[in-house]
Amino acid sequence: MRIGIVAGELSGDQLGAGLIRALRARYPHATFEGVGGPKMIAEGFTSHYPIDRLAVMGLVEPLKRLPELLSMRRWLKRHFLAVRPDVFIGIDSPDFNLGLEFGLRRHGIKTVHYVSPSVWAWRQGRIRKIARAVDLMLTLLPFEADFYHQHRVPVAFVGHPLAAQLPMEPDTAGARAALSLAADDRVLAVLPGSRSGEVAQLAPCFLQTVRRCREVIPGLKVVIPAASRARRDQLEALLQQEGLADIQLLDGQSLLAMTAADAVLLTSGTVALEAMLLKKPMVVAYRMGAASYWLLSRMVKTPFISLPNLLAGTAVVPELLQDEVTVDRLVAELQPLLTNDQAHLRTEFERLHQLVMGPDAGGASEAGAVAIERLLTAGEGEADKYCSGGARADEEQPS
Repeated sequence: MRIGIVAGELSGDQLGAGLIRALRARYPHATFEGVGGPKMIAEGFTSHYPIDRLAVMGLVEPLKRLPELLSMRRWLKRHFLAVRPDVFIGIDSPDFNLGLEFGLRRHGIKTVHYVSPSVWAWRQGRIRKIARAVDLMLTLLPFEADFYHQHRVPVAFVGHPLAAQLPMEPDTAGARAALSLAADDRVLAVLPGSRSGEVAQLAPCFLQTVRRCREVIPGLKVVIPAASRARRDQLEALLQQEGLADIQLLDGQSLLAMTAADAVLLTSGTVALEAMLLKKPMVVAYRMGAASYWLLSRMVKTPFISLPNLLAGTAVVPELLQDEVTVDRLVAELQPLLTNDQAHLRTEFERLHQLVMGPDAGGASEAGAVAIERLLTAGEGEADKYCSGGARADEEQPS
């Protein structure tokens, strides 16, 4: 058994390492090769390129690196067509992997894509490209699988790895002790983003909200995890400007900060899922440049931006966007979360936690291995049937 895998960033390396372990339990003599990071290599994986050569973000950097990226993809295609793996698995990095998957699939190699791009939210026309590129999509979230079913693309929901990593009952007392906070303190965690632009857009308003919350909730403790050294420097300057030097600023440790909190004020993103899994009441806010918001608001097709609301299918947490992000609105949403019992919200978050655990008690890696084994053992034409029951799109070269 020969299995090809390309993971384009460190989060994919972690997913890939878990998948390799689960697949090796089924195929003890399998070989694994492609592109991966240290965790995959520790599992016996052979990486033909350093993983950081694929980990590019933004708009300009990928364009600068385009010749190198295209050269890498051509080499990988030639290599895998020569050695012909039993299955090729692209982990995330859809701009790189979907084109590679298409090129291999049209030559008869079975292909799997692990971690769906946000095609359900915007640029939904990409579903046609995905349908031509993959024999099986593995999704982390259940509503993503529903989208692929609707578009007759073979899919398996495997669950989100965070759901297995984070406990159903968070250790709030332990987290408070680690941060030298008292058990009876009122604690607010503030997470204004990991990027410079996000912090610049949101942190000043968040800090003014903290000042106002302290006026109505005397003794309120506030912890802010900084995503990096640069973000810490940026936040320290803002705290000094606002005269809030007594706020506890952490280096990373976002999970610890949220575990210790009674409520969380955060930017939209994976952190909202983390707060939900930690059973923490939250207010989700996001603001961007006016031109970007005008464009994206016309492209996004979902009624919500935060994962808790997308999972629940209804507004279980407040979402404030663009001009709605004001100190008055944030204080009005946060105050009841900090002063009133939120047992009903914790119950809903427990339900959603169970929902994203996935179908296998062994977690996402085990469920993914089960789906891939089923794909490998399916007869001609059977893979489509067991996954989605629908016909495939014609084979056309994707853009």
